[in-house]
Amino acid sequence: MAGPKDKGLGGGSLGLLGSTVIGLSSVAPVYALTSTLGPTAGEVGVHLPAIFLAGFLPMLLVAFAYRELNRRIPDCGTSFTWTVKAFGPWVGWMCGWGMMLSTVIVLASQAGVATSFLYLTAGEATGSDWISSLDDNKPLHVLTCLVVIAVATALSCRKMSDGKALQYGLVFFQMAVLVVFTVMLFVRIGQGGTPGSLDFSWSWLNPASGFSFAAFTAGLSLSIFMYWGWDTSLSANEETAGSTHTPGRAALLSMVVLVLSYVLCGVAALMYAGTGSSGLGLNNAETQDNVFATLANPVMGSGLGLLLFLAVLASSAGSLQTTFIPGARTLLAMSAYEALPARFASVHPRLKTPVFATVIQGVATGIFYAVLTFASENFLVDAIYALGLMICFYYALTAFACAWYFRREATASVRDFTVKSAIPVVGGIMLSAVFLKTLYDIWDPEYGSGSQILGMGSVFVIGVGLLLLGVFVMLALNVYYPAFFRGETLNAETEVITEEALLD
Repeated sequence: MAGPKDKGLGGGSLGLLGSTVIGLSSVAPVYALTSTLGPTAGEVGVHLPAIFLAGFLPMLLVAFAYRELNRRIPDCGTSFTWTVKAFGPWVGWMCGWGMMLSTVIVLASQAGVATSFLYLTAGEATGSDWISSLDDNKPLHVLTCLVVIAVATALSCRKMSDGKALQYGLVFFQMAVLVVFTVMLFVRIGQGGTPGSLDFSWSWLNPASGFSFAAFTAGLSLSIFMYWGWDTSLSANEETAGSTHTPGRAALLSMVVLVLSYVLCGVAALMYAGTGSSGLGLNNAETQDNVFATLANPVMGSGLGLLLFLAVLASSAGSLQTTFIPGARTLLAMSAYEALPARFASVHPRLKTPVFATVIQGVATGIFYAVLTFASENFLVDAIYALGLMICFYYALTAFACAWYFRREATASVRDFTVKSAIPVVGGIMLSAVFLKTLYDIWDPEYGSGSQILGMGSVFVIGVGLLLLGVFVMLALNVYYPAFFRGETLNAETEVITEEALLD
C-alpha cells in the first residue's frame, strides 16, 4: 500500500472566516454579475433570478459531495485525488485535467476584466475618455494584462497567511458595494425607474416555467459559471485549521452568501433596467458584457458610481490571486502521486506554497490569453463559453466519485444514504445533463461568437479539443510515469495525511 503524502504546505494558515473569504474571492461575485447578467438575461429574459436558483441547486448538491469526501480525504488534490481513489488513475487524471483547464480559462478571463477595469476606472476617476480608450489598444491591453498576471502570480506564491488581510479587504469591499448598489437599484425603482422598468413577478423565481429547454440549459450553463470557485476553500484544506471539517463548512457558507446576492441583485436589475435591447436594457448587445459599467452612474451617481468600478476591479483582482490556489494545488498533488514531473511537487521551504506550480500556471495563463486575443477576440469569448462544459465535466465526476467511494456505507444510516449517495448522485446527474446538452448546443457554429473552425462551432472545437488534448497528454505521461497509471502511487487504500494525524 502506498504511504501517506505530507506535501509540505503551511498547515493552519486559515480558519473558517479565512476559508469562506477565499471561496467568495475565487467566485468574484461582482465580476461574475457584471459579466453574466446581460448574457443570461439574453437567454432567459425575466427568469434571470430563476436561473440563478437553478444553477445554485446542482452546485449545492455537489458541495455536499465535496464536504463528505473532504471529511474522509482532506487532500489538496481534491477532485483529482478523490476520483482516482473512486474510479482509478485514468478517470482521475482526466478529472484533474478538466479542473486545470477551467482554472486557466477563468484566470485568463479575470485578468482581461481586471485590465479593462483598470483603464475604465482610471478614466472614470480622471474624467478622461482618452485613458478609458487605451483599453481598446490591443497590444497595450495584452501587455498590461500580462503584467497583471505576473503580479497576481507573485502574490499567489506568498504564504497563505500573508494574503489574508488583503483578501478580507477586497471581499468585504466588493460585497459592501454590491449591497449598496442593490439597495440603490430599489431606491431608483421607487423614484420611477426607467422607461424599461418592470413590475416584480413571483414567476421570475420559478425555474420550472417560462422558457424552452434550450434556453434553460444555456442559461444554466452561464449561471453555473457564476458559482464556480467555491471549491477553492476545499483546495486549501491542507492549509486550513480543522482540515476535515472547516473547508466544507466554508464552501457551503459561501454558496449561501452567493445565491442571496445573485437573486436580490438580479431581481433589482430586472425591475430597474428591464430586458430591452436598447438603452439600459439588460439585453442591449452593446452593454451586455459589462452591465455594471452601464448602470453605475445612472443608479449611484457619478461619485458613488466610481465605487462600483472599483468593486469590479477589486473583485476580478482578488479572484485572480485566489484562483491560482486550486490549479497549483492540483498540480502539486498530481506530482506528489507521480502523475506529473516531480518538479511540480516542490514546495518553497519558507513560503510553504507550491511556487513552481504557481509560476507555470501563470505562464500558461499568459500564453493562453495572448495567443487567443491576437488570434481572434472571438476565440477568447468562445473559450469562456466552453468553460461551462469543463466545469460540469469535473464537478459531475467528483459527485459520482463520492457516491461510489462511500457505496458500502450508504446503507449504514439515513444520513449516510442521503448525503453520501442520493444528494451527490442527483447533483452529478443534473450536471451531466447540462454537459450533454451543452455538447449538443455548441456543435452549432452560431453558438457563442458565431465563429467556425472547419465548419464546426469554435466553442465546440475549443471545449472538446482541449479535453481531447488531455487524453493525448495522459497517454504520453503513461510512458514516463507507469507506476501512477498502474494504481501503485494512489489508489483506494492510499493513506492521506490529515491535520489530526500530524498532531498525533
